[in-house]
Amino acid sequence: MGSEELETAVQERLAALAAADFSERLWAADPTLWKADDDAHQKIVADALGWLSVFEGVRDEVHGLTEFVHDLRAEGFRSAVLLGMGGSSLAPEVMRAILGTRPGYLDLHVLDSTDPAAVAAVEAAVDLESTLFVVSSKSGGTTETACFHAYFYARLQELDGEHAGHQFVAITDEGTSLERQALDQGFRAVFVNPGDIGGRYSALSFFGMVPAVLMGVDLERLLDGVRAMAVACGPDVPVEQNPALRLGAAMGELALRGRDKLTLVFEPPLAPLGAWVEQLVAESTGKEGTGILPVDLEELGPASVYGDDRLFVAVRLAGAADPGSAAALEALRDAGHPVLEHEMADVLDLGGEFLRWEIAVAAAGHVLGIDAFDQPNVQESKDITKGLLAAFSVTGELPDEPPADDGRRVVYPVGDEDLPAALREFFAQAAADDYVALQAYVAPGQAVWDQLQAVRLQLRDGLRVATTLGYGPRYLHSTGQLHKGGPNKGLFLQLLGHDPDDVAIPDQRYSFGVLKRAQARGDLTALRAHGCRAIRVCLGDDVPAGLARLAERIAAI
Repeated sequence: MGSEELETAVQERLAALAAADFSERLWAADPTLWKADDDAHQKIVADALGWLSVFEGVRDEVHGLTEFVHDLRAEGFRSAVLLGMGGSSLAPEVMRAILGTRPGYLDLHVLDSTDPAAVAAVEAAVDLESTLFVVSSKSGGTTETACFHAYFYARLQELDGEHAGHQFVAITDEGTSLERQALDQGFRAVFVNPGDIGGRYSALSFFGMVPAVLMGVDLERLLDGVRAMAVACGPDVPVEQNPALRLGAAMGELALRGRDKLTLVFEPPLAPLGAWVEQLVAESTGKEGTGILPVDLEELGPASVYGDDRLFVAVRLAGAADPGSAAALEALRDAGHPVLEHEMADVLDLGGEFLRWEIAVAAAGHVLGIDAFDQPNVQESKDITKGLLAAFSVTGELPDEPPADDGRRVVYPVGDEDLPAALREFFAQAAADDYVALQAYVAPGQAVWDQLQAVRLQLRDGLRVATTLGYGPRYLHSTGQLHKGGPNKGLFLQLLGHDPDDVAIPDQRYSFGVLKRAQARGDLTALRAHGCRAIRVCLGDDVPAGLARLAERIAAI
């Protein structure tokens, strides 16, 4: 793994998990493994452990799900659009990217961005009349999902009047407003998920498995892999042989020792898995001033660019090892950095990998002494955003961002002559165990992603700190909890693209562009309320040009 001292510490933590009967108690769904002396947390935990067995219940539904998709294909459906955020969208997107769509099944598109260009791009990519829309929300009231639903339902009404609901299905918990709305609008089906599963632990429930079967994923084979992992991590397996507990013990123990930057090295074709792990780790551990920062898709560099706050975890597919990655990991290990490696036999073992990480993160939460199943700070940005939207509905304007308490500006256009000095002062605050988080409120796309990654590596190599990169508002449902509830080690660079071509939201005074700006403003306000270091750069109407200008300015300092 790495240095002898760190390996010894992890082995001692594994022994402590064995002494606490962690595995036996986990599989017995014992809530006292987390916050045993707190009744409020005990209730949260007791209602959040359904993920341990949900895959067995889904297995019983495979035949019905297969018949459902067969009927869709026979009726001429060719595409599906998943409307969701965070836990309801990340696992399906990972499976789409890694497993792909079988010929003749529904081509899945995932919409989890409120950027108007992203909404328009999804609509342009499909034939509305042959597309199934999957409205996916555990609570049933997720703002972004509700707006997506309203938009596409109105578009289908224009095409098919009162029969529009026939092209929609819902995935939600029992008794939600979405369930009631789906029945009122004549949805084709409503998949009611067990209520004792949190969104980020829902990959193996209907939230992940319904989109998977639409794509033609072999659910029997996928669930066989889950069952095999459950056996490998079962209560009778010694902890030192348990692949999930080995990972969880290392994550938790090394975080306590300052190595709280979990650097994910998921080799192709498994690289998309990192986005799902990122949410699971950040939202589960980032609270009460502690937490593990997942660092996804940060290109590996030489050992010299890393501080002593890193743990590297590599996952690869058998027969697909990258010699360059192997050499880089070996150099990191030689330099004293802890490196954990895991190999998947087949891509359809992806379901088992979901379960391995879920168990590992639950164990890491136990080690850190926190409740791995709540998200106490997620609502803050949402509440501020709702207030801003309410104000907009009255005045037609979003309030200006106020300056910091000391009078300093926090918002700069990318062409502002004061921006270079502001960036220099901002990044000068970075300490050795800090991290820089780029929060990009722009339309997702490969070209823009490449530009953002280039800026990210400039900052990592120049400041020698960990970096993260996420699209807004998606990161609010992922790393946002850790940003506000975890250690105050982040420097948050929010990037906001303007929307020359906005898209209206039916029955709302605000548009998708206004919603996006309100979400960015809401999170910036929440970060500052927690004493976090945060600044926004407005990229203008031409986002690629704005990012190029930003890169020049960062390079100059």
